[in-house]
Amino acid sequence: MTSIDTATASARVLDAAASGARIGLDDAETLLHAEGPDFERLLEIAASLRDEGLAAAGRPGVITYSRKAFLPLTTLCRDRCHYCVFVDTPGQLAKLHKPMYMSAEQVLTVARQAQALGCKEALLTLGDRPEDRWPAARTWLDEHGYASTLEYVAAMARLITAETGMLAHANPGVMSRDELDAMRPVAPSMGMMLETTSRRLYEEPGQVHYGSPDKDPDVRLRVIEDAGAARIPFTTGILVGICETVHDRAESLVAIRAAHERHGHVQEVIVQNFRAKPGTAMRGAPDAELREYLATIAVARIVMGPRMRIQVPPNLTDAAELELLVRAGIDDWGGVSPLTADHVNPERPWPQIDDLAAHTAAAGYRLAERLTAHPEYVRDAATWIDPALHDAVAALADPVTGLAADAHRSVQNSADPHAIRPHGPVTTLSLTDRRSSEHHRRVEALAAAAASTPLALDDGDWERLLRATGPDLDALAQTADDVRRYTVGEAVSIVVNRNLTTTGFRTAPEDDAATFTLDDVAAIAADAAELGATELCIQGRVPDAADPAVYLDIVRAARAAAPGLHLHAYRPQDVRDFAERSGLSLDDALHALRDAGVNTVPGTGVKVLSERVRAFVAPGDLEIDRWIEGITAAHRAGFRSTSVLFYGHVETVAERIAHLRTLRAIQDETGGFAEFVPIPLPSPAGGVPLVDGRAPLDEHRAMVAVSRLLLNGSIRHIQIPWTRVGREASKTLLQSGGDDLGGTLLDGRVRPQAGIEHGQELPLPDAAALASHLFRPFRQRATDYSEVRHA
Repeated sequence: MTSIDTATASARVLDAAASGARIGLDDAETLLHAEGPDFERLLEIAASLRDEGLAAAGRPGVITYSRKAFLPLTTLCRDRCHYCVFVDTPGQLAKLHKPMYMSAEQVLTVARQAQALGCKEALLTLGDRPEDRWPAARTWLDEHGYASTLEYVAAMARLITAETGMLAHANPGVMSRDELDAMRPVAPSMGMMLETTSRRLYEEPGQVHYGSPDKDPDVRLRVIEDAGAARIPFTTGILVGICETVHDRAESLVAIRAAHERHGHVQEVIVQNFRAKPGTAMRGAPDAELREYLATIAVARIVMGPRMRIQVPPNLTDAAELELLVRAGIDDWGGVSPLTADHVNPERPWPQIDDLAAHTAAAGYRLAERLTAHPEYVRDAATWIDPALHDAVAALADPVTGLAADAHRSVQNSADPHAIRPHGPVTTLSLTDRRSSEHHRRVEALAAAAASTPLALDDGDWERLLRATGPDLDALAQTADDVRRYTVGEAVSIVVNRNLTTTGFRTAPEDDAATFTLDDVAAIAADAAELGATELCIQGRVPDAADPAVYLDIVRAARAAAPGLHLHAYRPQDVRDFAERSGLSLDDALHALRDAGVNTVPGTGVKVLSERVRAFVAPGDLEIDRWIEGITAAHRAGFRSTSVLFYGHVETVAERIAHLRTLRAIQDETGGFAEFVPIPLPSPAGGVPLVDGRAPLDEHRAMVAVSRLLLNGSIRHIQIPWTRVGREASKTLLQSGGDDLGGTLLDGRVRPQAGIEHGQELPLPDAAALASHLFRPFRQRATDYSEVRHA
């Protein structure tokens, strides 16, 4: 076909689509090839159909999402997909100190935290029928009294709803009609991606689905059909960019439409873009090209029609491009979690829900929360929702719209979270052993309670955990690491940065290598950006002899020299100094820094939030109430910050706990802390153990573990200060609840000593090797934990 013929065919099909005609397979394929003006018109038609459908649904201008928790019940699977990093083998699980299946206690720990954050959906995702491939999975199920993985999924779905009121969305892979019927009373919606109808990708050696029995397109289409016959609100969709052809994409969409036309049960169609992942057979494959992805979204809208919900995952697209997805006709962002990671795509964090709302608004739409079952199915619960779930769904749904109710109803837990125990052998112990065992069980139970409901523990409970030793400390660290694993995920992250200590500023050059001028600032920033840094951390009071405007001049010089560099600048103490010497209010000083180019602020300049400790250790630091005033003012001004605790000196265990509680209270008020860094103070002032005789590494393990547990559901990331503890100890602390390594701390080639930690670097390859040693994925992040956009 000539280019003229192609353009003519495209125009004809676009005219038909604009008139509301039903688009067949060949026409859908034609539209997927649209380019230039035809591509723009394709997007316009798709968007118009979306708006027509939203108006018909009674919610014009509304794009929906579900506030969820992602619970990976097991990462074992019998399939061998060539693009997947979700799946582990039993051997890998052992190396990760990770269970074959999440326990009931672990499930409830995450679910209760999620419920406290307003989540209403519990996404249960796992590998297909692992017991068919792995004897270890079969053994675990037998020992715990379950006939199959699917039976365990149903039990956990029932438990979650009973204990938290959240609704399960079951996504366990291929199910028979009988299995779908058995799951229906515990999950108001279910899902399974079709992915593609391509038999080539399934049958040809070397292709992405070869050797994966559950990826047979005919088997997956049968599941979608059976779900319709069972009257289950069902989620499905396609993957774009897994070596399928354009014809395959069109065929897949038409096949989904055919099933929906027979049963009316497909509540949403996901159009998901492929993202290559390190360590997989497709690691070198290119990601789905943006134009192709947008065309596929638009064609999905046209094929499925105005009343279908078309969903895209917002974390798999750069934030700057989200508005393009809206232009292409989407009306749903899917599940987004304020608590848990996307365990299938661990390198792609969820956007903040407020940020997602802002992007949605910028595209001209309002973000609204829905339940796991879409409103049309909620309003017709008699047809689509099992009677056993009617009350649970009604408790969370707006009775008029079918969307999520405005206020999340608090559900009281009726059962003891520690009463659900795996079955195991009973042994006879001596009196001494029994006392030791009973003490250990009490500590284990306390740690489990800390993981599930941290605010329910009193200060004495936290102090006991912080003093744990031996097997008790091992249990504490394991519990904290489980919380890390099932919330923020497995990825170990780091930002490429450089420090600049502004106490070294001089108006004229000096021989001292730790000093610098404004000209040096520009050179330092440009050099850092050239070396791959994405952040420049600037902190320290400028000398009293300098004009206070130097605070702004330094930022402006760095911004002018490296416009793309994130400037993480000035502690509360520095901001206060700038304000007082400039005759500005604190708020005006912060606004001036914002206008100059500061992006975020360090939450340092404090050791422990105790006036007693400050007087002993750092009398030159800001008074505690003024530090709190400064950091909360920064948060209110729109700056996010770090938070820290310097431990191991004169502070008491009670003062450490009070410090963490105060940080959590500030976070409850402002939401401005991005991370928490527990930092051991070195000798001579530091290095004092909290527990006499406890090894330094165990001191750090206890501090990291308690930080993870006490701040769980509040401050998301726990950063390991590798410069203070060393690389080897950092590995252990990343297995005690930590998830981040802070910064690479490049010295750079310009004035390398003008930084507080010069001489210590952790290059990206070294950081990646450290993560690899732990069998965990590695992720270079931006300062705000978003994805780094490479030019």
